[in-house]
Amino acid sequence: MYSFEFEKPSTIADAVTALEGEEAQALGGGQTLIPTLKQRLAAPSSLVSLNGIAEMKGVCVEDDGSLAIGGATTHATVAREAAGNYPALAALAGQIGDPAVRNRGTIGGSLANNDPAACYPAGALGSGATIITNARQISADDFFEGMFTTALDEGEIITSVRFPVPQAASYQKFLQPASRFALVGVYLARFADGVRVAVTGASEDGVFRWSEAEEALNKEFRGDALMGLRINPANMIGDLHGSKEYRAHLVGVMTKRAVEACV
Repeated sequence: MYSFEFEKPSTIADAVTALEGEEAQALGGGQTLIPTLKQRLAAPSSLVSLNGIAEMKGVCVEDDGSLAIGGATTHATVAREAAGNYPALAALAGQIGDPAVRNRGTIGGSLANNDPAACYPAGALGSGATIITNARQISADDFFEGMFTTALDEGEIITSVRFPVPQAASYQKFLQPASRFALVGVYLARFADGVRVAVTGASEDGVFRWSEAEEALNKEFRGDALMGLRINPANMIGDLHGSKEYRAHLVGVMTKRAVEACV
């Protein structure tokens, strides 16, 4: 690693001020940033830890029934504390990485990093979540802008995420056993006004909604409604773990499994 200053503010306001410094970098759970520093692929002048900000931690139910999760809340905490109100989201959090990752990684860090194979982007997009920062509120549909790219401005912090709770939901993850990322993951949520289907791990552009599947399932919510639907493999990820065509096929398989799990 390169040398850097380390700051651990106790309030959101202090964290925002600290991030105004030249080349300052926010630090959540560090599951991506620390390995990046070790490989000398990043050299911030200072790291601003968000782990000391109590108001950014925890899971609570809002007056409208939605679930609010602090940006510095770990995956393990979400898996434990969201289980009673939003089981599918809790199950998603419980499948991330291994126990060490789940007890350090945070929901805010995962969403801000927007890894193309991460689980939380699918959960947020599939749920129609709202990402709340120190400056504004951003709908999940507007937040994810491509691989490792989001709508966040420089120095902007994810303070919490608000999840509407659907009538039924399921996350189906085809696990890449070495990394424990999703080779393909599908998050399906059924609301009174329609179905949302979000896919992670498959596309070169990162997480996306499969609109054709949503339209078919809105007409008839059962696995057979997806028959004949195919994802174009052109923009799919192709690597040693699976070809573009294989990932495109898996999207359909995992979406059908999600529907059957909800039914």
